[in-house]
Amino acid sequence: MKELLHRVHTRRRVIVRMLRNASLALLGAAGGAVVVKRRKLLREGKCLNRGLCRDCGVFEQCGLPRALSIKSVFARIHHGE
Repeated sequence: MKELLHRVHTRRRVIVRMLRNASLALLGAAGGAVVVKRRKLLREGKCLNRGLCRDCGVFEQCGLPRALSIKSVFARIHHGE
């Protein structure tokens, strides 16, 4: 009886580890896909933030027409033109 309980416990431990590792692999793959997609969009010159420049993390380095227009407006406002 004790050996049977030990086998069941060992089997459960193996299944739990497999599920944990599978979920970690899935999370890693999803994170990698997001990074690859973001880099692809940047290479193609597409907006990452759906045109919402003010809260964008790459606004300062962005060279897209909308961002350049907003930067020029901000420059005019700050220089009093």
